[in-house]
Amino acid sequence: MTCRRLVLPVLCLLLAVLGTAGQAQAVGYRYWSFWDRNSTADTADTWVYATQGPSTARPSDGDVQGFRFSVSEDSKDSAKPRGAADFATICAKTPAREGSKRVGLVLDFGTSADAPSGSTPPRPRTACARVDDDATTADALAAVAKPLRYDTNALLCAIAGYPTTGCGEPVAADRPKASKSPGEEAESNSADGDDNGGPSLGLLTGIAAVAALGAAAVWQARRRRG
Repeated sequence: MTCRRLVLPVLCLLLAVLGTAGQAQAVGYRYWSFWDRNSTADTADTWVYATQGPSTARPSDGDVQGFRFSVSEDSKDSAKPRGAADFATICAKTPAREGSKRVGLVLDFGTSADAPSGSTPPRPRTACARVDDDATTADALAAVAKPLRYDTNALLCAIAGYPTTGCGEPVAADRPKASKSPGEEAESNSADGDDNGGPSLGLLTGIAAVAALGAAAVWQARRRRG
């Protein structure tokens, strides 16, 4: 009886650990991320995750901004736009005009790994938007990449009609990896899991610890009975 009282709680704990195995995997979200191209004399051009949304950001003449459709957990995990991002190249055929500004846009529709089921992402492209001086990034985007689609919370859901459905929906963590932007290092296996969706190292360690506790409980019970 003593053995049963000791072992059952341990077994329950083991089942609880196993039951949370699927929940231990991080969940990603499918959405359009928004980026600023950081160009300075001291550093090479780099993409920086925007600190404002496109409806409030007001770029200056000569700025380059990007959008990337992908599945990611957060801004640290988000894939960057690919392709050329040089303002002089993007807006080479759009001369300056008084009372307006030009904004270079890089539109990366992502890869098939990140596309919704049954969808094929268009090829990445660039566009030069000429808009009023006080225009937002959303205004610039609307000038060159209609139709746009937003949800009731003003979240950008589609650019140039892509994708046709969905908006920031959660995606299983065992999806194929999206292709990286040029210059980005390939993701290494995390200490908390591997690429094949198997149990994480932390989970296996926890199971081993619980199993050890169970064995110790059985041994103690038998010792007392003996």
